Amino acid sequence: MTARSPYNGPSRKLVIAFDVGTTYSGVSYSILDPGQVPDIKGVTRFPAQERVGGDSKIPSILYYDKDGEVRAVGAEATREEILEMAEDEGWTKAEWFKMHMRPRSIPVSDIMHTMPPLPPRKTVVDVFADYMTYLFNCTKTYIKDTHASGGDLWASLESRIEYVLSHPNGWEGGQQGQMREAAIQARLVPNTHEGRARIHFVTEGEASLHFCIQNGLTTEAMKTGEGVLIVDAGGGTIDLSAYRQAPSAKSYSFEEIAPPQCHLQGSVFVTKRAEAFLRELLGNTKFAGDIHNIRDAFDKNTKPTFRNVVEPQFIKFGSVRDRDPKLNIRGGQLRLLGTDVAGFFEPSIDCIVRAIQEQRAASRHTIPSIFLVGGFAASDYLFTKLKASVEPLGVKTCRPDSHVNKAVADGAVSFYLDHFVAVRVSRFTYGTTCSTTYNPSNLEHVLRSPTIFTSVSGGKRLPGHFSIILPKNTQVSETQEFRESYCVETIDRSSVEEVTSTIECYRGTLDAPHWIDTDVGMFSTLCSVEANTSQISKQLQPIRSATVLEGRRRLQVYYKIQFDIVLSFGLTELKAQIAWMEDGEEKRGPARVVYEPEVVA
Repeated sequence: MTARSPYNGPSRKLVIAFDVGTTYSGVSYSILDPGQVPDIKGVTRFPAQERVGGDSKIPSILYYDKDGEVRAVGAEATREEILEMAEDEGWTKAEWFKMHMRPRSIPVSDIMHTMPPLPPRKTVVDVFADYMTYLFNCTKTYIKDTHASGGDLWASLESRIEYVLSHPNGWEGGQQGQMREAAIQARLVPNTHEGRARIHFVTEGEASLHFCIQNGLTTEAMKTGEGVLIVDAGGGTIDLSAYRQAPSAKSYSFEEIAPPQCHLQGSVFVTKRAEAFLRELLGNTKFAGDIHNIRDAFDKNTKPTFRNVVEPQFIKFGSVRDRDPKLNIRGGQLRLLGTDVAGFFEPSIDCIVRAIQEQRAASRHTIPSIFLVGGFAASDYLFTKLKASVEPLGVKTCRPDSHVNKAVADGAVSFYLDHFVAVRVSRFTYGTTCSTTYNPSNLEHVLRSPTIFTSVSGGKRLPGHFSIILPKNTQVSETQEFRESYCVETIDRSSVEEVTSTIECYRGTLDAPHWIDTDVGMFSTLCSVEANTSQISKQLQPIRSATVLEGRRRLQVYYKIQFDIVLSFGLTELKAQIAWMEDGEEKRGPARVVYEPEVVA
């Protein structure tokens, strides 16, 4: 475990991390007192919770009534009386709702389309907000009940809590924006610049690294300067992140050494494959109405205890009267072959093994150690199969002895306190689409000559040029800036008092794509950067030029504005500024990053 420095802030502060998982969620927090070394605590008591303690976890489940009001959340939503009430009164269950926030860029299998839908008239932001409200209230009650003068403590800190929200490696700015809106809707923070700034984001992979460092798991593995691979196997996603300790670092500082990965192959997909098997086996039998209950029994009991393909597996779902030998059902239990259950796991395990191989191949350094964390990591079968697959490659696989489900929540608080990672790797190639001056000696230009247009200044230009700002697989420090220079010509000066620049993301395999028509379908809009350029536009002077329009020579008066968009890609959230020259000195102003809402089917 690393030695954490005392908090040097001017006043007491409370940091809360919400790990909203696909199947289970957790909360960790830290109270920061000036001059004191902060420690990380977990919320270990929730309403209707069966087991109380450090290994606690809360189901990510909500029930809504017909009016769209929340009626039960978390462990309460699994009680027998709630299940009966939900059925009698027509409530709608919201489970695995996190999957509805996934980016469209992450490939999905056919089984993804069988995920439970969102409740009627509810968006994924609505459900997230309701669930965050629940987590907030539970955290409030826990802190007030467990700390000395807890009520006064909470009252003094509630209006300035810093929140850390974790998310899968594959979630991007659009998903961060949705999570921030959910936090505002849940009234965690006000919808002001200051309030929105109190929401921080960290990937689940990076949070897991912080957890491993703080628990001393990476110390031995990183002594030689080699890398470690964090595999966060959760309910919905498998997140892979590779790091090593930065050379000659005076304190604990780590750098990412390969682009992080995210795959939709978490433990819920094992359950969904089991459900598909059950529907095929029982769909036309008298047990068809029990399929959902059998699936849940498999998920709760059979899946986590499965260890080998030799022994038969049993799913207990009914009474001793439930019997059909032809279907291997006796005494209310369905008997499955171990090989059948192994088949439910196989695609997820294969995905993880391939991803590990890809991470090691993409890394700039050797990776001899893997740390498996997350709720899915508790599966002995998963752990055993992974070890057998990667140990012949000279890779050692480890997992924490306990509390694998709290790694992300604890690690998210550690991210805020310790900030170990200073260098990250770009997952894709980022740039902008713009026009470029036509060059008749360039074959690529000649091929696109039918698209030539004349600018207001009279020059011949080609559209569709992709100007690269940040190439894929580039190590980026948190302080490193990337610039893109802009020159906009217009006949209307008022039209450039505000400008918008679109940041594009290239997800293909080309090293340096320069035209958006070279790999159609691999370019997508990441976000727009909006900036107020009124200060620059006021200084613009009219420019006169001669242009040829419809065969006639005419004088054209226009304005030209020049500025830079400055981007910071090395943070856990994209930041932007605008820069311009004024009286020989660079000036800067804020720019707003705007993400288009994604509609996921």
